[in-house]
Amino acid sequence: MQTLAFDPKAPKKSANLSINSDLLRQAREGHINLSQALEDHLVKLILEEKRRKWREENREAIAAYNRRVEAGGAFSDGVRRF
Repeated sequence: MQTLAFDPKAPKKSANLSINSDLLRQAREGHINLSQALEDHLVKLILEEKRRKWREENREAIAAYNRRVEAGGAFSDGVRRF
């Protein structure tokens, strides 16, 4: 099960944006829902930033785990078949 990066039931709020006029023209010609496209991309950017932050916050623990596996192997070394 995936956790959502935002509350999809939160009310919509209008925002003023500036966008390249050629991109806007092409989006309109392609019947692209700008609000939905922006929300979709923002979700990706937010999740990417949360992952980056998590990796940074856990950098030392990850490095320690990797050193331990390198020195002593993984717990499943004697069980797995690959």
